[in-house]
Amino acid sequence: MRVLVTGGAGFIGSHLVDALIDAGHEALIIDNLATGERANLNPGARFYEADIRDAIAVGDLFARERPEVLIHQAAQLDVRRSVADPAYDADVNILGTLRLLQSGVEHGLRKVIFASSGGAIYGDTENLPTPETQPTAPISPYGVSKLSIEHYLHYFHTIHGLQYVALRYSNVYGPRQNPHGEAGVISIFAERLLRGEPTIIHGDGENTRDYVYVGDVVAANLAALTSERVGAYNVGTATETDVNAVFARINELTEAGVEARHGEAKAGEQRRSCLSWELARRELGWEPKVGFDEGLARTVEFFIEKTRGATSGGQS
Repeated sequence: MRVLVTGGAGFIGSHLVDALIDAGHEALIIDNLATGERANLNPGARFYEADIRDAIAVGDLFARERPEVLIHQAAQLDVRRSVADPAYDADVNILGTLRLLQSGVEHGLRKVIFASSGGAIYGDTENLPTPETQPTAPISPYGVSKLSIEHYLHYFHTIHGLQYVALRYSNVYGPRQNPHGEAGVISIFAERLLRGEPTIIHGDGENTRDYVYVGDVVAANLAALTSERVGAYNVGTATETDVNAVFARINELTEAGVEARHGEAKAGEQRRSCLSWELARRELGWEPKVGFDEGLARTVEFFIEKTRGATSGGQS
């Protein structure tokens, strides 16, 4: 299949492109490199450096390449920024996505796999692990924008016949992770502890998240790619881990031996988040495979190697 991956130079997107090419698919990338990195680009993919908000660039890409499937990963990912600037969040996450969808239906696109948010769209709830039947109640503009796109996907499916799967990610982590988005706390802690820099836990550190390894997220996308199902599916592990525990484990893995320091809590952040993955198991044949300890060890090792490379490069 010919697959267009938005954000294909970013954290999750680059892993997806690698997997698509390994599976024999034809991969295209659009990325403005605002948070993505050229070093993440797979040389086997065709790369277009452009912003998804650029209607001309997006239209030209779809007209030239005519992808069959769009895997939409590009987004404004920072919950805190969405609270500070809701209009910017909507410009990227809603209007940018609509340009992709409109151009897609005009040029033969048949399916969209959308990176939604299983934490942000449900809001704070005591129904944990949270199933897809939970009423949506986002408490940040970021969550509102992700939920809005799910509604637009339903519209495009109903009116234009566009197939779609919305994957409601929990907090994705792994190698190549950047500090953007809520799961970015892992990369922030790892990089700062390895560099001996001050590391702050915002709030009391007892807020929980469901951390899912990037390899499992890639597997969920590949399962959605070949499925005939339409709808929204959680992609998580049904396991809660609080920020204090994350810090303690990374502190141990990096051998930093630093005492935790706490700062002011941030607006717009949920207290608890944990997703049921039973529907994805039943309908997509997907389940998480990588446990948190194993995934965190792989991730920290990546940042150790990255730090070593930066140090050796600086000394040459």
